[in-house]
Amino acid sequence: MEEKQQQEIDLDKIYDYSEYSDKKSGRCDNYNSSYFKSSVKGGVFLRECRECGMKKSI
Repeated sequence: MEEKQQQEIDLDKIYDYSEYSDKKSGRCDNYNSSYFKSSVKGGVFLRECRECGMKKSI
């Protein structure tokens, strides 16, 4: 029987990269995609997966 080891990913939440670094560097933890859109607001770099919408502040 396979145990569920992944945590639930809340797509409305912005994760802090220092606390939740990428499982695979440069890839979305949820979708394993490397296709992101990025923005900077108030000095914070925000990376959003274009496939699922998961956000991380870098």
